[in-house]
Amino acid sequence: MKTLLIIINISLSSFAYSQSIPSNFINDQNINNIKKHLEVLGSDLFEGRGTGTRGGELSANYIASIFRKYDLTPLGSDSSYYQNVPLHGSNFLYESKLYLYTSSDTIQLKIGKDYLLSNSGEQTYLPKPIDLISVGYGIIAPEFDHNDYLDKDVNDKIVIMFDGEPTSENAEFFNGEEPTIYSYPDVKHRVAISRGAAGTIIIPQINYNDSSSWQKLVNEYSFEDIRLAYNATNNFGIILNPNILRYILLDQKDYLRQNSNNKLRIKNCSLKFEGEFFVRDFISPNIIGVIEGNNTTDNEEYIIVSAHYDHLGIGPEINGDKIYNGVLDNAIGVSALLEIANSLRLQKDKLEKSIIFLAVTGEENGLLGSTFYVDHPIVPLYKTSANINIDGIAYLDEFKSIIGVGSELSQLHNYLENIAELRSLSIGKIPKEFYMNEAFNRSDQMSFAKAGIPSTLILDGPDYVNLNWDDALNKIIYYHENVYHTPFDDLSIKINYKAVKQHVDLIASFIYELAVMPDEINWNDNSPYNYIRLQTKAEKR
Repeated sequence: MKTLLIIINISLSSFAYSQSIPSNFINDQNINNIKKHLEVLGSDLFEGRGTGTRGGELSANYIASIFRKYDLTPLGSDSSYYQNVPLHGSNFLYESKLYLYTSSDTIQLKIGKDYLLSNSGEQTYLPKPIDLISVGYGIIAPEFDHNDYLDKDVNDKIVIMFDGEPTSENAEFFNGEEPTIYSYPDVKHRVAISRGAAGTIIIPQINYNDSSSWQKLVNEYSFEDIRLAYNATNNFGIILNPNILRYILLDQKDYLRQNSNNKLRIKNCSLKFEGEFFVRDFISPNIIGVIEGNNTTDNEEYIIVSAHYDHLGIGPEINGDKIYNGVLDNAIGVSALLEIANSLRLQKDKLEKSIIFLAVTGEENGLLGSTFYVDHPIVPLYKTSANINIDGIAYLDEFKSIIGVGSELSQLHNYLENIAELRSLSIGKIPKEFYMNEAFNRSDQMSFAKAGIPSTLILDGPDYVNLNWDDALNKIIYYHENVYHTPFDDLSIKINYKAVKQHVDLIASFIYELAVMPDEINWNDNSPYNYIRLQTKAEKR
Protein backbone atom coordinates (compact mmCIF):
# COMPACT_ATOMS: atom_id res chain seq x y z
CA MET A 1 0.00 0.00 0.00
CA LYS A 2 2.85 2.39 0.85
CA THR A 3 4.40 1.98 -2.61
CA LEU A 4 1.05 2.66 -4.26
CA LEU A 5 0.57 5.85 -2.23
CA ILE A 6 4.04 7.07 -3.19
CA ILE A 7 3.31 6.52 -6.88
CA ILE A 8 -0.04 8.30 -6.58
CA ASN A 9 1.55 11.26 -4.78
CA ILE A 10 4.33 11.55 -7.36
CA SER A 11 1.83 11.40 -10.20
CA LEU A 12 -0.41 14.06 -8.63
CA SER A 13 2.44 16.44 -7.78
CA SER A 14 3.92 16.06 -11.25
CA PHE A 15 0.51 16.69 -12.81
CA ALA A 16 0.26 19.93 -10.86
CA TYR A 17 3.57 21.09 -12.33
CA SER A 18 2.44 19.97 -15.78
CA GLN A 19 -0.43 22.43 -15.64
CA SER A 20 2.06 25.32 -15.49
CA ILE A 21 3.98 24.22 -18.58
CA PRO A 22 3.73 26.73 -21.43
CA SER A 23 1.76 25.50 -24.41
CA ASN A 24 4.55 26.35 -26.84
CA PHE A 25 8.16 26.11 -25.65
CA ILE A 26 9.62 25.98 -29.14
CA ASN A 27 8.71 28.87 -31.42
CA ASP A 28 9.32 29.61 -35.08
CA GLN A 29 12.62 31.35 -34.31
CA ASN A 30 13.87 28.20 -32.57
CA ILE A 31 12.95 26.20 -35.67
CA ASN A 32 14.78 28.67 -37.91
CA ASN A 33 17.80 28.26 -35.64
CA ILE A 34 17.55 24.45 -35.87
CA LYS A 35 17.64 24.78 -39.66
CA LYS A 36 20.76 26.98 -39.42
CA HIS A 37 22.51 24.58 -37.02
CA LEU A 38 21.64 21.66 -39.29
CA GLU A 39 22.98 23.40 -42.38
CA VAL A 40 26.29 23.86 -40.55
CA LEU A 41 26.68 20.53 -38.76
CA GLY A 42 25.38 18.52 -41.72
CA SER A 43 27.43 20.33 -44.36
CA ASP A 44 30.26 18.82 -46.38
CA LEU A 45 32.57 21.37 -44.75
CA PHE A 46 32.22 19.43 -41.49
CA GLU A 47 33.18 16.22 -43.32
CA GLY A 48 30.74 13.92 -41.51
CA ARG A 49 31.94 14.89 -38.00
CA GLY A 50 34.22 11.87 -37.61
CA THR A 51 35.63 11.39 -34.12
CA GLY A 52 39.13 12.82 -33.87
CA THR A 53 38.99 14.46 -37.30
CA ARG A 54 39.01 18.06 -38.52
CA GLY A 55 35.24 17.87 -39.02
CA GLY A 56 34.74 16.55 -35.50
CA GLU A 57 36.83 19.40 -34.08
CA LEU A 58 34.89 21.98 -36.11
CA SER A 59 31.64 20.52 -34.77
CA ALA A 60 32.82 20.66 -31.15
CA ASN A 61 33.91 24.28 -31.57
CA TYR A 62 30.59 25.22 -33.18
CA ILE A 63 28.55 23.66 -30.37
CA ALA A 64 30.70 25.35 -27.73
CA SER A 65 30.21 28.71 -29.48
CA ILE A 66 26.42 28.29 -29.35
CA PHE A 67 26.58 27.29 -25.67
CA ARG A 68 28.52 30.50 -25.08
CA LYS A 69 26.02 32.54 -27.10
CA TYR A 70 23.16 31.12 -25.03
CA ASP A 71 24.98 31.89 -21.75
CA LEU A 72 25.30 28.32 -20.54
CA THR A 73 27.77 28.00 -17.69
CA PRO A 74 30.85 25.96 -18.77
CA LEU A 75 31.32 22.66 -16.94
CA GLY A 76 34.44 21.38 -18.69
CA SER A 77 38.06 21.55 -17.65
CA ASP A 78 39.74 24.92 -16.96
CA SER A 79 36.38 26.75 -17.02
CA SER A 80 35.82 25.68 -20.62
CA TYR A 81 33.00 23.74 -22.29
CA TYR A 82 35.36 20.88 -23.13
CA GLN A 83 35.67 17.56 -21.30
CA ASN A 84 38.58 15.96 -23.13
CA VAL A 85 38.14 12.26 -23.85
CA PRO A 86 41.39 10.30 -24.45
CA LEU A 87 40.99 7.86 -27.32
CA HIS A 88 43.04 5.27 -29.21
CA GLY A 89 42.46 4.70 -32.92
CA SER A 90 43.60 1.89 -35.17
CA ASN A 91 43.25 1.40 -38.91
CA PHE A 92 44.17 -1.83 -40.66
CA LEU A 93 46.59 -1.70 -43.57
CA TYR A 94 46.18 -3.91 -46.61
CA GLU A 95 49.64 -5.34 -45.96
CA SER A 96 48.00 -7.39 -43.18
CA LYS A 97 48.24 -11.15 -43.81
CA LEU A 98 45.82 -13.83 -42.62
CA TYR A 99 46.69 -17.46 -43.34
CA LEU A 100 44.24 -20.36 -43.15
CA TYR A 101 45.88 -23.78 -42.79
CA THR A 102 44.04 -27.01 -43.56
CA SER A 103 45.40 -30.54 -43.82
CA SER A 104 45.90 -30.07 -47.55
CA ASP A 105 46.17 -26.34 -48.21
CA THR A 106 47.53 -23.00 -47.05
CA ILE A 107 45.25 -20.14 -48.13
CA GLN A 108 46.14 -16.48 -47.73
CA LEU A 109 42.89 -14.60 -47.15
CA LYS A 110 42.45 -11.03 -48.37
CA ILE A 111 41.07 -8.35 -46.08
CA GLY A 112 37.88 -6.82 -47.47
CA LYS A 113 37.30 -9.68 -49.91
CA ASP A 114 37.49 -12.69 -47.58
CA TYR A 115 37.28 -11.24 -44.08
CA LEU A 116 36.83 -8.05 -42.07
CA LEU A 117 38.47 -7.09 -38.78
CA SER A 118 35.98 -6.54 -35.98
CA ASN A 119 38.92 -5.73 -33.67
CA SER A 120 41.91 -3.79 -34.85
CA GLY A 121 45.39 -3.11 -33.48
CA GLU A 122 48.63 -4.80 -32.54
CA GLN A 123 47.01 -6.90 -29.82
CA THR A 124 45.26 -8.96 -32.52
CA TYR A 125 48.56 -10.39 -33.78
CA LEU A 126 48.72 -14.23 -33.92
CA PRO A 127 52.40 -15.13 -34.40
CA LYS A 128 51.80 -18.86 -34.83
CA PRO A 129 48.92 -20.99 -36.17
CA ILE A 130 46.01 -21.31 -33.72
CA ASP A 131 43.50 -24.14 -34.01
CA LEU A 132 39.82 -23.44 -34.76
CA ILE A 133 36.91 -24.84 -32.76
CA SER A 134 33.17 -24.51 -33.46
CA VAL A 135 30.86 -23.18 -30.72
CA GLY A 136 27.49 -22.77 -32.46
CA TYR A 137 26.21 -19.30 -31.58
CA GLY A 138 28.89 -18.78 -28.93
CA ILE A 139 26.29 -18.11 -26.23
CA ILE A 140 26.08 -18.97 -22.55
CA ALA A 141 22.56 -18.12 -21.29
CA PRO A 142 21.68 -19.99 -18.08
CA GLU A 143 18.18 -18.48 -17.96
CA PHE A 144 17.43 -20.19 -21.27
CA ASP A 145 19.32 -23.38 -20.37
CA HIS A 146 21.67 -22.73 -23.29
CA ASN A 147 25.45 -23.24 -23.22
CA ASP A 148 27.36 -23.51 -26.49
CA TYR A 149 30.60 -24.00 -24.54
CA LEU A 150 29.44 -27.07 -22.64
CA ASP A 151 32.17 -29.74 -22.77
CA LYS A 152 34.25 -27.48 -25.06
CA ASP A 153 37.88 -26.69 -24.30
CA VAL A 154 38.46 -23.43 -26.16
CA ASN A 155 41.59 -22.39 -24.29
CA ASP A 156 44.12 -20.85 -26.72
CA LYS A 157 41.87 -21.62 -29.70
CA ILE A 158 40.01 -19.47 -32.21
CA VAL A 159 36.27 -20.01 -31.80
CA ILE A 160 34.07 -19.89 -34.89
CA MET A 161 30.38 -19.11 -34.42
CA PHE A 162 27.17 -18.01 -36.09
CA ASP A 163 26.06 -14.42 -35.91
CA GLY A 164 22.84 -13.81 -33.97
CA GLU A 165 21.12 -16.27 -31.66
CA PRO A 166 18.64 -19.17 -31.78
CA THR A 167 15.33 -18.18 -33.35
CA SER A 168 12.11 -18.74 -31.49
CA GLU A 169 8.44 -17.79 -31.55
CA ASN A 170 8.31 -18.37 -27.79
CA ALA A 171 8.84 -15.14 -25.84
CA GLU A 172 10.17 -17.24 -22.94
CA PHE A 173 13.10 -18.48 -25.07
CA PHE A 174 15.58 -15.79 -26.17
CA ASN A 175 12.74 -13.24 -26.05
CA GLY A 176 11.01 -14.82 -29.04
CA GLU A 177 11.39 -12.63 -32.11
CA GLU A 178 13.17 -9.82 -30.24
CA PRO A 179 16.98 -10.02 -30.03
CA THR A 180 18.66 -10.31 -26.66
CA ILE A 181 22.04 -8.96 -25.60
CA TYR A 182 23.49 -12.41 -26.40
CA SER A 183 23.17 -11.66 -30.12
CA TYR A 184 25.64 -8.76 -29.98
CA PRO A 185 29.03 -9.54 -31.57
CA ASP A 186 30.97 -7.74 -28.81
CA VAL A 187 29.17 -9.81 -26.16
CA LYS A 188 30.01 -13.02 -28.03
CA HIS A 189 33.63 -11.92 -28.23
CA ARG A 190 33.87 -11.13 -24.52
CA VAL A 191 32.33 -14.49 -23.59
CA ALA A 192 34.84 -16.32 -25.80
CA ILE A 193 37.83 -14.47 -24.36
CA SER A 194 36.58 -15.06 -20.81
CA ARG A 195 36.63 -18.80 -21.59
CA GLY A 196 40.28 -18.58 -22.60
CA ALA A 197 39.86 -18.30 -26.37
CA ALA A 198 42.58 -16.54 -28.36
CA GLY A 199 40.06 -14.91 -30.69
CA THR A 200 36.78 -15.17 -32.55
CA ILE A 201 35.40 -15.71 -36.04
CA ILE A 202 31.78 -14.70 -36.65
CA ILE A 203 29.85 -15.99 -39.66
CA PRO A 204 27.36 -13.27 -40.66
CA GLN A 205 23.75 -14.05 -41.49
CA ILE A 206 23.76 -12.69 -45.02
CA ASN A 207 22.49 -13.97 -48.33
CA TYR A 208 25.07 -16.51 -49.43
CA ASN A 209 24.85 -15.55 -53.11
CA ASP A 210 24.26 -11.80 -52.68
CA SER A 211 27.54 -9.90 -52.99
CA SER A 212 25.84 -6.62 -52.06
CA SER A 213 25.13 -7.97 -48.55
CA TRP A 214 28.84 -8.56 -48.03
CA GLN A 215 29.67 -5.16 -49.53
CA LYS A 216 27.47 -3.44 -46.92
CA LEU A 217 29.53 -5.13 -44.21
CA VAL A 218 32.74 -4.08 -45.97
CA ASN A 219 31.58 -0.46 -45.85
CA GLU A 220 30.56 -0.76 -42.19
CA TYR A 221 33.93 -2.19 -41.10
CA SER A 222 36.07 0.14 -43.21
CA PHE A 223 36.15 2.91 -40.62
CA GLU A 224 38.79 3.47 -37.97
CA ASP A 225 38.46 1.31 -34.86
CA ILE A 226 38.30 3.81 -31.97
CA ARG A 227 38.27 2.95 -28.26
CA LEU A 228 38.72 4.69 -24.95
CA ALA A 229 42.45 4.93 -24.31
CA TYR A 230 42.14 3.34 -20.87
CA ASN A 231 40.12 0.32 -22.04
CA ALA A 232 41.76 -3.08 -21.99
CA THR A 233 43.25 -4.13 -25.31
CA ASN A 234 41.19 -6.51 -27.39
CA ASN A 235 41.94 -9.86 -28.99
CA PHE A 236 41.77 -11.13 -32.53
CA GLY A 237 38.27 -10.96 -34.00
CA ILE A 238 37.07 -11.19 -37.60
CA ILE A 239 33.90 -11.39 -39.68
CA LEU A 240 34.37 -14.15 -42.26
CA ASN A 241 32.89 -14.09 -45.74
CA PRO A 242 30.66 -17.20 -45.93
CA ASN A 243 32.32 -18.05 -49.26
CA ILE A 244 35.45 -19.08 -47.32
CA LEU A 245 33.52 -21.75 -45.40
CA ARG A 246 34.15 -24.15 -48.27
CA TYR A 247 37.68 -24.51 -46.95
CA ILE A 248 36.58 -24.98 -43.33
CA LEU A 249 33.33 -26.96 -43.14
CA LEU A 250 33.04 -30.70 -43.44
CA ASP A 251 29.67 -30.10 -45.11
CA GLN A 252 28.88 -26.75 -46.74
CA LYS A 253 25.18 -27.34 -46.11
CA ASP A 254 25.76 -26.79 -42.39
CA TYR A 255 25.94 -23.08 -43.03
CA LEU A 256 22.92 -23.01 -45.31
CA ARG A 257 20.63 -24.88 -42.96
CA GLN A 258 22.26 -24.08 -39.59
CA ASN A 259 21.46 -27.66 -38.54
CA SER A 260 19.15 -28.42 -35.65
CA ASN A 261 21.80 -28.29 -32.93
CA ASN A 262 23.29 -25.08 -34.39
CA LYS A 263 26.77 -26.54 -34.73
CA LEU A 264 29.26 -26.05 -37.51
CA ARG A 265 31.18 -29.25 -38.21
CA ILE A 266 34.65 -28.09 -39.20
CA LYS A 267 37.83 -29.67 -40.50
CA ASN A 268 41.09 -29.60 -38.58
CA CYS A 269 42.38 -26.15 -39.48
CA SER A 270 44.18 -23.19 -37.97
CA LEU A 271 44.84 -19.46 -38.47
CA LYS A 272 47.85 -17.16 -38.29
CA PHE A 273 47.50 -13.39 -38.45
CA GLU A 274 50.23 -10.85 -39.17
CA GLY A 275 48.45 -7.53 -38.80
CA GLU A 276 49.75 -4.20 -40.03
CA PHE A 277 48.08 -1.10 -38.59
CA PHE A 278 48.19 2.64 -38.45
CA VAL A 279 47.55 3.65 -34.82
CA ARG A 280 47.16 6.97 -33.05
CA ASP A 281 46.31 8.39 -29.64
CA PHE A 282 44.23 11.55 -29.58
CA ILE A 283 41.69 13.68 -27.74
CA SER A 284 38.07 14.32 -28.73
CA PRO A 285 35.90 16.42 -26.40
CA ASN A 286 32.46 16.16 -24.90
CA ILE A 287 30.89 19.63 -24.84
CA ILE A 288 29.23 20.47 -21.52
CA GLY A 289 27.24 23.48 -20.32
CA VAL A 290 24.65 23.97 -17.59
CA ILE A 291 21.59 26.05 -16.82
CA GLU A 292 21.80 26.36 -13.06
CA GLY A 293 18.68 25.71 -11.01
CA ASN A 294 17.61 27.51 -7.87
CA ASN A 295 18.29 24.69 -5.40
CA THR A 296 21.77 25.41 -4.06
CA THR A 297 21.52 23.18 -0.98
CA ASP A 298 23.31 19.89 -0.44
CA ASN A 299 20.28 18.28 -2.08
CA GLU A 300 20.90 20.00 -5.40
CA GLU A 301 20.13 17.68 -8.33
CA TYR A 302 20.84 17.70 -12.05
CA ILE A 303 19.20 16.51 -15.25
CA ILE A 304 21.45 15.60 -18.17
CA VAL A 305 20.20 16.25 -21.69
CA SER A 306 22.49 14.47 -24.13
CA ALA A 307 22.94 14.11 -27.88
CA HIS A 308 25.91 12.74 -29.82
CA TYR A 309 27.47 15.13 -32.29
CA ASP A 310 29.79 12.65 -34.01
CA HIS A 311 29.10 10.61 -37.12
CA LEU A 312 31.22 8.41 -39.38
CA GLY A 313 33.26 11.06 -41.16
CA ILE A 314 34.78 10.20 -44.53
CA GLY A 315 34.41 6.60 -45.67
CA PRO A 316 34.05 4.29 -48.68
CA GLU A 317 32.81 6.12 -51.74
CA ILE A 318 29.26 5.33 -52.86
CA ASN A 319 27.97 6.83 -56.11
CA GLY A 320 30.78 9.38 -56.10
CA ASP A 321 30.16 10.58 -52.52
CA LYS A 322 32.38 9.68 -49.56
CA ILE A 323 31.20 12.16 -46.88
CA TYR A 324 28.90 10.48 -44.38
CA ASN A 325 27.10 13.65 -43.24
CA GLY A 326 24.77 12.08 -40.66
CA VAL A 327 22.05 14.73 -40.92
CA LEU A 328 19.41 12.60 -39.19
CA ASP A 329 22.08 10.73 -37.19
CA ASN A 330 22.56 12.98 -35.30
CA ALA A 331 23.09 16.55 -36.54
CA ILE A 332 19.37 17.14 -36.16
CA GLY A 333 19.43 15.85 -32.57
CA VAL A 334 22.27 18.19 -31.60
CA SER A 335 20.48 21.08 -33.31
CA ALA A 336 17.41 20.26 -31.22
CA LEU A 337 19.51 20.13 -28.03
CA LEU A 338 20.90 23.61 -28.74
CA GLU A 339 17.43 25.13 -29.14
CA ILE A 340 16.03 23.32 -26.11
CA ALA A 341 18.83 24.98 -24.16
CA ASN A 342 17.97 28.30 -25.78
CA SER A 343 14.33 27.90 -24.76
CA LEU A 344 14.84 26.60 -21.22
CA ARG A 345 17.36 29.29 -20.27
CA LEU A 346 14.45 31.75 -20.43
CA GLN A 347 12.74 29.68 -17.70
CA LYS A 348 15.81 29.67 -15.43
CA ASP A 349 14.10 31.36 -12.49
CA LYS A 350 11.53 28.55 -12.30
CA LEU A 351 13.96 25.62 -12.32
CA GLU A 352 14.42 23.59 -9.15
CA LYS A 353 17.01 21.29 -10.72
CA SER A 354 20.00 22.30 -12.83
CA ILE A 355 20.04 21.13 -16.44
CA ILE A 356 23.30 19.90 -17.98
CA PHE A 357 23.49 19.95 -21.77
CA LEU A 358 25.98 17.35 -22.94
CA ALA A 359 27.01 16.92 -26.59
CA VAL A 360 28.98 13.68 -26.59
CA THR A 361 31.66 12.36 -28.90
CA GLY A 362 32.31 8.82 -30.08
CA GLU A 363 28.76 7.40 -29.93
CA GLU A 364 29.16 5.70 -33.28
CA ASN A 365 32.28 3.92 -31.99
CA GLY A 366 30.53 2.38 -29.00
CA LEU A 367 29.06 5.12 -26.74
CA LEU A 368 32.57 6.32 -25.91
CA GLY A 369 31.85 9.91 -24.90
CA SER A 370 28.93 9.05 -22.63
CA THR A 371 30.87 6.14 -21.13
CA PHE A 372 33.77 8.48 -20.36
CA TYR A 373 31.38 10.97 -18.76
CA VAL A 374 29.87 8.44 -16.34
CA ASP A 375 33.38 7.14 -15.58
CA HIS A 376 34.48 10.75 -14.87
CA PRO A 377 31.26 12.60 -13.96
CA ILE A 378 31.35 16.37 -13.66
CA VAL A 379 28.64 16.20 -10.99
CA PRO A 380 28.15 13.14 -8.77
CA LEU A 381 26.14 10.32 -10.30
CA TYR A 382 23.88 10.09 -7.25
CA LYS A 383 22.92 13.76 -7.68
CA THR A 384 21.99 13.22 -11.34
CA SER A 385 18.22 12.68 -11.37
CA ALA A 386 17.73 11.64 -14.99
CA ASN A 387 19.12 11.52 -18.49
CA ILE A 388 17.04 12.53 -21.49
CA ASN A 389 18.91 11.43 -24.61
CA ILE A 390 18.20 12.82 -28.08
CA ASP A 391 19.18 10.62 -31.00
CA GLY A 392 17.14 11.60 -34.02
CA ILE A 393 14.09 13.86 -34.29
CA ALA A 394 10.74 13.28 -36.04
CA TYR A 395 11.06 14.34 -39.64
CA LEU A 396 8.37 12.48 -41.60
CA ASP A 397 5.13 13.94 -40.29
CA GLU A 398 3.34 15.27 -37.24
CA PHE A 399 2.37 12.46 -34.89
CA LYS A 400 -0.43 11.39 -32.55
CA SER A 401 1.60 9.28 -30.10
CA ILE A 402 5.03 9.07 -28.54
CA ILE A 403 7.33 6.28 -27.38
CA GLY A 404 9.47 6.59 -24.27
CA VAL A 405 12.21 4.06 -24.92
CA GLY A 406 13.25 2.76 -21.50
CA SER A 407 10.89 5.10 -19.63
CA GLU A 408 8.82 2.15 -18.42
CA LEU A 409 11.77 1.07 -16.26
CA SER A 410 11.50 4.13 -14.00
CA GLN A 411 9.23 6.86 -12.71
CA LEU A 412 10.09 8.86 -15.83
CA HIS A 413 7.13 7.12 -17.41
CA ASN A 414 4.71 8.85 -15.01
CA TYR A 415 5.95 12.28 -16.04
CA LEU A 416 5.92 11.35 -19.71
CA GLU A 417 2.27 10.35 -19.38
CA ASN A 418 1.50 13.78 -17.93
CA ILE A 419 3.17 15.60 -20.81
CA ALA A 420 1.51 13.33 -23.37
CA GLU A 421 -1.91 14.08 -21.89
CA LEU A 422 -1.16 17.79 -21.83
CA ARG A 423 -0.19 17.68 -25.53
CA SER A 424 -3.17 15.40 -26.43
CA LEU A 425 -0.89 12.51 -27.34
CA SER A 426 -1.05 8.84 -26.46
CA ILE A 427 1.91 6.70 -25.43
CA GLY A 428 2.63 3.76 -27.69
CA LYS A 429 5.18 1.02 -28.10
CA ILE A 430 7.87 0.44 -30.67
CA PRO A 431 6.19 -1.34 -33.61
CA LYS A 432 6.71 -5.08 -33.93
CA GLU A 433 8.87 -4.46 -37.02
CA PHE A 434 11.53 -3.00 -34.72
CA TYR A 435 13.00 -4.04 -31.40
CA MET A 436 12.45 -2.37 -28.01
CA ASN A 437 15.49 -3.95 -26.32
CA GLU A 438 17.83 -2.99 -29.11
CA ALA A 439 16.47 0.58 -29.21
CA PHE A 440 17.32 1.16 -25.55
CA ASN A 441 20.74 -0.48 -25.78
CA ARG A 442 22.01 1.23 -28.88
CA SER A 443 22.38 4.88 -27.89
CA ASP A 444 23.85 6.96 -25.09
CA GLN A 445 20.93 6.52 -22.68
CA MET A 446 22.36 3.04 -22.03
CA SER A 447 25.61 4.49 -20.62
CA PHE A 448 23.65 6.53 -18.10
CA ALA A 449 21.34 3.65 -17.22
CA LYS A 450 24.34 1.41 -16.54
CA ALA A 451 25.60 4.12 -14.17
CA GLY A 452 22.29 3.98 -12.28
CA ILE A 453 20.71 7.14 -13.76
CA PRO A 454 17.06 6.82 -14.90
CA SER A 455 17.18 7.39 -18.66
CA THR A 456 14.96 7.54 -21.69
CA LEU A 457 14.90 8.33 -25.41
CA ILE A 458 11.64 9.89 -26.61
CA LEU A 459 10.58 8.95 -30.15
CA ASP A 460 7.62 9.89 -32.32
CA GLY A 461 4.98 7.16 -32.38
CA PRO A 462 3.93 5.12 -35.41
CA ASP A 463 0.59 6.87 -36.03
CA TYR A 464 0.94 10.04 -38.04
CA VAL A 465 -1.42 12.87 -38.89
CA ASN A 466 -1.08 12.72 -42.68
CA LEU A 467 0.83 9.50 -43.40
CA ASN A 468 -0.76 6.07 -43.02
CA TRP A 469 1.38 3.52 -41.20
CA ASP A 470 2.19 1.42 -44.28
CA ASP A 471 3.58 4.44 -46.12
CA ALA A 472 5.48 5.60 -43.04
CA LEU A 473 6.88 2.10 -42.46
CA ASN A 474 8.10 1.90 -46.05
CA LYS A 475 9.86 5.26 -45.68
CA ILE A 476 11.48 4.20 -42.39
CA ILE A 477 12.63 0.87 -43.82
CA TYR A 478 13.98 2.61 -46.93
CA TYR A 479 15.96 5.00 -44.74
CA HIS A 480 17.51 2.23 -42.67
CA GLU A 481 18.35 0.04 -45.66
CA ASN A 482 19.53 2.69 -48.11
CA VAL A 483 20.33 5.94 -46.28
CA TYR A 484 21.37 5.22 -42.68
CA HIS A 485 25.18 5.19 -42.31
CA THR A 486 25.68 6.10 -45.96
CA PRO A 487 26.67 9.38 -47.66
CA PHE A 488 22.98 9.89 -48.53
CA ASP A 489 22.00 10.93 -44.99
CA ASP A 490 22.70 14.49 -46.04
CA LEU A 491 21.04 17.87 -46.45
CA SER A 492 19.04 16.67 -49.46
CA ILE A 493 16.69 14.74 -47.12
CA LYS A 494 13.22 16.25 -47.02
CA ILE A 495 12.38 17.26 -43.45
CA ASN A 496 8.90 18.15 -42.19
CA TYR A 497 9.64 21.02 -39.81
CA LYS A 498 6.15 20.91 -38.32
CA ALA A 499 7.05 17.43 -37.07
CA VAL A 500 10.42 18.73 -35.83
CA LYS A 501 8.71 21.54 -33.92
CA GLN A 502 6.19 19.17 -32.33
CA HIS A 503 8.87 16.70 -31.25
CA VAL A 504 11.38 19.26 -29.93
CA ASP A 505 8.65 21.12 -28.06
CA LEU A 506 7.54 17.86 -26.44
CA ILE A 507 11.09 17.02 -25.28
CA ALA A 508 11.62 20.56 -23.96
CA SER A 509 8.32 20.38 -22.06
CA PHE A 510 9.26 17.03 -20.55
CA ILE A 511 12.66 18.32 -19.41
CA TYR A 512 11.03 21.44 -17.93
CA GLU A 513 8.53 19.28 -16.03
CA LEU A 514 11.37 17.24 -14.50
CA ALA A 515 13.40 20.34 -13.68
CA VAL A 516 10.69 22.37 -11.91
CA MET A 517 9.51 19.62 -9.58
CA PRO A 518 11.53 18.82 -6.44
CA ASP A 519 10.66 15.13 -6.28
CA GLU A 520 13.31 12.47 -6.64
CA ILE A 521 13.16 10.20 -9.70
CA ASN A 522 13.72 6.50 -9.08
CA TRP A 523 13.97 3.28 -11.00
CA ASN A 524 11.15 0.80 -10.56
CA ASP A 525 11.98 -1.88 -8.00
CA ASN A 526 12.23 -4.56 -10.70
CA SER A 527 14.53 -2.52 -12.94
CA PRO A 528 17.93 -4.16 -13.58
CA TYR A 529 19.57 -0.76 -12.94
CA ASN A 530 17.99 -0.07 -9.56
CA TYR A 531 20.72 -1.74 -7.52
CA ILE A 532 23.38 0.43 -9.22
CA ARG A 533 21.45 3.54 -8.22
CA LEU A 534 21.25 2.35 -4.63
CA GLN A 535 24.99 1.71 -4.67
CA THR A 536 25.96 5.17 -6.01
CA LYS A 537 23.72 6.79 -3.40
CA ALA A 538 25.19 4.74 -0.57
CA GLU A 539 28.72 5.57 -1.71
CA LYS A 540 27.80 9.21 -2.53
CA ARG A 541 29.53 8.66 -5.84
